[in-house]
Amino acid sequence: MTWEEFEKHKAFAGEKKPSMLRRRVGHDYQSRHIYLITMTVEGRRPLLGQLAGNADAPDGTLDAPHVELSPLGEQVRTYWQAIEQHYPTIKVLATQVMPDHLHGILFVQEQMDQHIGQAIKGFKIACNKAYRQLFPYAATLLQQRETNDRSHGYLWARNYNDHILEYGGELDRWFTYLQDNPRRLAVRRAHPDYFRVVFGLTIGNQTYSAIGNRFLLSYPQKQQIQCSRSLTVEDVRAVAASTLTMARKGVIPVSPAISKGEQAAMRAVLDARMPLIYLTPWGFNSYSKPGHQFYEACAEGCFLILAPWPHQNQRIPLTRDMCLQLNQMAAEISRL
Repeated sequence: MTWEEFEKHKAFAGEKKPSMLRRRVGHDYQSRHIYLITMTVEGRRPLLGQLAGNADAPDGTLDAPHVELSPLGEQVRTYWQAIEQHYPTIKVLATQVMPDHLHGILFVQEQMDQHIGQAIKGFKIACNKAYRQLFPYAATLLQQRETNDRSHGYLWARNYNDHILEYGGELDRWFTYLQDNPRRLAVRRAHPDYFRVVFGLTIGNQTYSAIGNRFLLSYPQKQQIQCSRSLTVEDVRAVAASTLTMARKGVIPVSPAISKGEQAAMRAVLDARMPLIYLTPWGFNSYSKPGHQFYEACAEGCFLILAPWPHQNQRIPLTRDMCLQLNQMAAEISRL
């Protein structure tokens, strides 16, 4: 949808709600781009395989976390990789089939005649046929279903999520993310409470959503980390060192990590696997997970992420007022 079309229909669309499934307004989905695509099984049913291995096993070993695909999962993987056979302008760069969802990276190498969504639609249709062949009850229920009832008969939930590559380094992170997905799932299952999003957590005068070890809030010693943006490189190193020393003495740093000094301090504590509380301006939805850099700390129970504002699909630049509010919240949490 172009911006002109968006503005034309916006008045009739009602209130805009956050969604991970919305296409980017104004983007040309027929042009040369690389996409990270995610789609989920209807009802999040684990029909595509099962997780195997040990969360603590090293990569490359037989016991490392991996997904053992079901017959349906094998067909899903085959159909995804066959997209480039049906659409020669598309290159399949990566595929990761999980028990209840799929991640894939597609490269549109040159201008297409149609929206990339048509290729994904064709993939979904092929998967639905395989699903009904392997699960005959699905075909029967599809015939008997009421209008708009997708609880059975379709393999995939409506729509899909896409991320559009903005810069080169991001692609390496995408490949790592897909490869690391089974281990991340194994870690979450080993420590479910630390990875479950909690909504409506009231701290002082503010309500938050949270991921991580909420018991860190009950620690008797907490300290806000707030630094000037004008610190020199030497000052930043000194702040990081003093914060780490403080953390080793049992004091939990609390910060939104806005300035370079705050970021360096929180990174030093995070790398040392010491407890810390981080405030993020980006809210959570029910499927939110900590970033890959926070995964191990969450699993070890030494990290808590607090989000004071609702989830938004598109991130907006931090304003001065938002920064001030986050610092005020960090100060309030530190006093509790």
